[in-house]
Amino acid sequence: MNIDRAVFALAGTLVLVSVVLATLVSTWWLLLAAFVGSNLLQSSITGFCPAAVILRRFGVKSGCAFR
Repeated sequence: MNIDRAVFALAGTLVLVSVVLATLVSTWWLLLAAFVGSNLLQSSITGFCPAAVILRRFGVKSGCAFR
C-alpha cells in the first residue's frame, strides 16, 4: 500500500467512525468528519497533507500524489 491509498483509507475510516460516534454518542463528532473533509480539500489544492508526512515517517512508500 502506498501513501495515496493509505491517506484515503485513513480519511474514510475517520469519517465512518465520526458518523457512528455522532449517531451513538453526540452530534459533535461530526466535527471530526468536517475536519477530515477540509483537510482533504486543502491537500488537493496545496499538495501538502499532514497525514502523508506522518505515514512517510512510518515507512509507507510514496505514491503519485504525495511526494
